[in-house]
Formats: sequence, C-alpha cells, structure tokens
Amino acid sequence: MSGDDFLRVEANDCPMSSCAAPAGSPCRIGKGKVAVQYHTARFRLAPSLAEILNVPTPALRKPGSVWVELPRPATAGAELAGQVRIGYARASTVRQSLDTQLDSLKASGVTRIFSEKISTRATSRPQLDKAVDLARELRASGVGVTLVVHEHKRLGRGIELAALAEQLKAAGISLEFLTGELQGSHDPSGIVFTVLGALSGWNVNTSATAP
Repeated sequence: MSGDDFLRVEANDCPMSSCAAPAGSPCRIGKGKVAVQYHTARFRLAPSLAEILNVPTPALRKPGSVWVELPRPATAGAELAGQVRIGYARASTVRQSLDTQLDSLKASGVTRIFSEKISTRATSRPQLDKAVDLARELRASGVGVTLVVHEHKRLGRGIELAALAEQLKAAGISLEFLTGELQGSHDPSGIVFTVLGALSGWNVNTSATAP
C-alpha cells in the first residue's frame, strides 16, 4: 500500500447503495460520517488494489467527521470519471526552500504533492517520475488528471522538458502553471506543449550568454 491509494479508490463512485459516494469524495457510513476506511466493493474497482484487505481513509479526508460531497471540477469530456490534481515542487539545491511552491500548490487545491531538492541538470528526478507514473495510472482508469507546478522551470529545461511534455501529451494529462510566462491551465492538445521545449531551451541559451 502507498499514500496514493486513496486517489485510486476515489477515481470511482462507490457502488455500495448505502454509501454511493461520488468520485472525488471519501466513503460514508449510515450516520452521515466520513468512513474510517473505503468500502471493499469500491477500492477493488482499482486493479492494483484488488488483492488487499482494506484501504484506510487518509487524515486529510477527516474520517469520523460529518460527510460532505467534495466539489468536482468540471471536465471537458463527459467520459471522465472525475478529476485529480497532482502537484510537483522542486528546488535546485538543499539550501533552497520549497515553502513558497508547496504553499501555492496547497492553495490551488492539489490533492497529492511530490517534492524534491535536486538540480535541473540531474538526469533522474525520482519524485517527478512518481508524479507522472501516478498521473498516467489514474488517467488510464478514465480520470481527468492535471499536473500542477509553480512554474514551468520546475519541470526542467531544454530536451528533458520537451520529452516530458510529449509524454504528458501522449497520456492525455493536462498541465497547470501557477505563475510565470505560461501561467494557466493547458490542455494536452494545446500548443503550449510544443512551446515548452523551445521556451526552456531559449532560457538556457540566454543564461549561458548573459554577462
């Protein structure tokens, strides 16, 4: 089990008639409270969870509190089963703080945040890989997924960023930047995915030639 299991569960409506919690919301019990764990019939709809015994409701869903349906963002396609926002934050050195990025991601309604302190020049960024892998898995299950980042530079530069943009586009994963030149939400079919690599490459070149 992992801390992301609840996202996989909440990608589907609960089939229990006594619960019927919609995608994006935790399960509930008869007394109108948030259940302490998800109903078996619901979490087993996620293939990767079909063999486990239980999935606890995470603290952020406030198990035991009064159940309320969580708002579900409008989706562009009616076939989508829900919407998940996954955040990613990165600092280039261990001395740099992630606080500003993390605060802005939380304020934007992100459900799960992956963060790391690693150089842009690093060929492997484990937490970014985990964020993308989760986004792909959820999108493949029919859920709309948006990868949310403080600004596009946090994802990388040049060829690496262009390659990442192609991966997200192929998987149908949207991007949202909270600040910077590309601030806003971007559909995978939009031109911004093409622009990303060129823009970041331009930033690298100007930095190299700056006095």
